[in-house]
Amino acid sequence: MRIRNCHIVVLATLLALAACKGDRNDQDGARGSNANTQCDGSCASASSFLSSNDVELIVRQAVAQARALNVPATVAVADRSGNILTVFRMTEVLANGDRKLTLISNQDTVISGGLERLELPISATVGGDALAAMAKAITAAYLSSEGNGFSTRVAGQIVQEHFNPGEFNQPSGPLFGVQFSQLPCSDFVLDASDPSILVGPKRSPLGLSADPGGIPLYKFGTPVGGIGVISDDFVYGIDRNISNVDFDSDEIIALAGSFGFAVPANRQADRITVDGKTLRFADIDFNAIDPSVQSAPVLVVNTDGSFVSVKDYYDANDGYRAGQAFGQPSSGIRSDNNLRFPSRDAFVFVDKNNVERFPPTAGSQLSATEVQEIINQALSVANRARAQIRQPLGSSARVTISVVDTDGSILGIARTRDAPIFGSDVSLQKARTATFFSSTDAANFLNALPDAQYLTPALAAANTIVLGDYVQNVINLTGDATALSNGIAFADRSGGNLSRPHFPDGIDANGPGPFSKPAGEWSPFSTGLQLDLSFNGIVSHLLYLMGGAQDVNKNCVGLPFAGTTSSAAPRLANGIQIFPGSVPIYRGSQLIGGIGVSGDGVDQDDMIAFLGLHQAGEILGTVNNAPAAIRADQLAPRGQRLRYISCPQSPFNNSDEQNVCAGK
Repeated sequence: MRIRNCHIVVLATLLALAACKGDRNDQDGARGSNANTQCDGSCASASSFLSSNDVELIVRQAVAQARALNVPATVAVADRSGNILTVFRMTEVLANGDRKLTLISNQDTVISGGLERLELPISATVGGDALAAMAKAITAAYLSSEGNGFSTRVAGQIVQEHFNPGEFNQPSGPLFGVQFSQLPCSDFVLDASDPSILVGPKRSPLGLSADPGGIPLYKFGTPVGGIGVISDDFVYGIDRNISNVDFDSDEIIALAGSFGFAVPANRQADRITVDGKTLRFADIDFNAIDPSVQSAPVLVVNTDGSFVSVKDYYDANDGYRAGQAFGQPSSGIRSDNNLRFPSRDAFVFVDKNNVERFPPTAGSQLSATEVQEIINQALSVANRARAQIRQPLGSSARVTISVVDTDGSILGIARTRDAPIFGSDVSLQKARTATFFSSTDAANFLNALPDAQYLTPALAAANTIVLGDYVQNVINLTGDATALSNGIAFADRSGGNLSRPHFPDGIDANGPGPFSKPAGEWSPFSTGLQLDLSFNGIVSHLLYLMGGAQDVNKNCVGLPFAGTTSSAAPRLANGIQIFPGSVPIYRGSQLIGGIGVSGDGVDQDDMIAFLGLHQAGEILGTVNNAPAAIRADQLAPRGQRLRYISCPQSPFNNSDEQNVCAGK
């Protein structure tokens, strides 16, 4: 990643002159294709996939741009389900010997702890660079849909402590914490070693990426995957200052790779606003691409570069793989065909035999009928709701909905059409998080977990983090010795209030929430309880990829350092989430499960979870939202009232109904 402010860049070619953004209306020829689209969620078909020839062309174009910039680069391509289709390392990467990938969020400030400053080897046999490129490709694919094309630069804009980054005394990003999803230790996202056997969304070795250099790929208006690039100094980071325009070699190489597979101009992130602020797709336009990209030469393996194997992700012997057609059974996601959710246009997850993975199932308290109706009503609310992050305006919200038991077991998952993939794992995280923190034994569970073992840059053991200290932080804040064991109902919005580096959120002069790291220790790579719960699991997987004998099992929480098997119940098996979109489920005043929603604006996610449960309760008479008296918004630590949910004021298409969550 080489970054220079646009106003000081001086290059000898037209490329540099075009790098400073001006008019965003790129010409058809500059984009290669996909100048605009009418697709709004229904264009995907059995032919919507990247062929092996497509993948080869994408890599050739990226390498041509890297050569034009005279920088070494590693390129990865993923399909929409997260299958890695290739990893190609240019010969120049190791021309001067082995090197390292460095994870660092702010090169001007020394922050130690979490994943900050870890160094992953890059050599002929170890692919630290491949992990970064794969994470970027997966992120771009997972965040995008026919209604929105989001890059990893967008991700960086929406996960930081302020939105926008650098605007002081502003609340945190709307998807604060989403980077720690799709984790390699998750029990939901799958091992990617053989896409024909394990079908469905795949894990990412580093979670979601917020480092520029991940660009989604489209064919005929439909997302078919993503390209990820790490180059030059091989720093995996984040743009902490979006007030200027950067020249980022990772980003322009990835953008060049997407030539001919570009995001439709009218779906690009900078056509979408959140909280009145325009999202930022890239700091460089297609007009900046070097002319050589349009006639990129065929690459000679072992001369121009080589394919890089990554255990359980990609085999170099496969060269350029073809992707899966999203929405077809081979992708692991297909239509419900009106079987369980008639008239909802629902989609479900299936295995290689086209058998549903997460049908509505009875839990310890919830019946299968109750689970099905809760999901059904949430789908109904989503289909009526006006989307926040999609074009064209007036589109319906596109989300994934998960329902879990009190022990975190999955009782059912379904999706609306064209919902972005990232929301699948995240909706499950949210459902589990709300259920867990609403239980009467959350404090005991946290106190019993093994310490998080931080590492030195060289991956040796450093200091440890006692997870039980976070429980004491909550007790200290609330003055209540029974905190996290008194049955207060926590939605994800409530727990998120406690997870920000400033409490209340956005007041810079204030200290951190009890689940957050304090100033000087917090970063997007070191968030606090959220990361520390899963830290040992993430590190165990990285050690496996660096040459360890055994991979981590499918439970992110409760692993000892360098261990592979968790000692904890799978209540939070894919980690926790700390941005809104979930509520616990009750029968009267008894906690019986949780529902999580993800994929659209966070207020929409909140509303779909809350109203979906409310409507199911009105139909069934056996389930309900938490009684108002025990909701977390009854708490006001230090005079600052927590939030439970927040619903859009006038949320439905073709309706003037307002304040739809009030009084429920």
